[in-house]
Amino acid sequence: MRLANKVAVVTGGGSGFGEGIAKRFAAEGATVAVADLNLAAAERVAGEITSAGGQALALHTDVSLAASMQAMVAGTVAKFGGLDIMINNAGMPQRNAPLLNTDEATFDKIFAVNVKSIYLAAMYAVPEMRKRGRGAFINIASTAGVRPRPGLVWYNGSKGAVITLTRAMAVELAPEQIRVNALNPVAGLTPMLKEFMGGEETDEMKAKFVSTIPIGRFSTPRDIANAALYLASDEADFITGVCMEVDGGRCI
Repeated sequence: MRLANKVAVVTGGGSGFGEGIAKRFAAEGATVAVADLNLAAAERVAGEITSAGGQALALHTDVSLAASMQAMVAGTVAKFGGLDIMINNAGMPQRNAPLLNTDEATFDKIFAVNVKSIYLAAMYAVPEMRKRGRGAFINIASTAGVRPRPGLVWYNGSKGAVITLTRAMAVELAPEQIRVNALNPVAGLTPMLKEFMGGEETDEMKAKFVSTIPIGRFSTPRDIANAALYLASDEADFITGVCMEVDGGRCI
């Protein structure tokens, strides 16, 4: 059990990459708080973890709101006694379109969900990790922040911010044994894919995306979960500030 006696929070844990991470972590012994804006989805994932013999808690969380993030961390600590691992996975896509076609409200929401959430997670999770004397953050960024695709300018920028925040947090928190790393997934078969394709998920569009990935397939929740598992585990206790591409060669 690589995460035995660890307490983890996974935002956006009700579907996609977050669900994969939550279930993989639970299978490796972690106690998991599944946080999601969709409470029913979080409850489903937490219930499946519990049915499989693990320990999990479902939490309704809006990662863009301070009060909600504070309640998420407080609820996890109250239930499980502390916090060791913070997975900032919840994200908002941008519908593929020319850069001038994104309205201000959508821009603000993209940055609130994808960037401000990292700030809020730090505000409430770091004090709890300090009580433990160590901790691990994993921020789910994107290949969009490394090798941007056209039509996704504002999303690309938000994920670039996540990458920079990860490195800056890592440097500042390293003396306290709080590690901060990021994963850069390539597109996967998740609910976000349709938005990245401009609102139309066709076989032709899928083939176009896959043609840019040398290994020749989309990413899966398990791909991301396996990488997150390593970075969250004590096996990676000398690794911080890394932004790991999990992309089948897309960024080469």
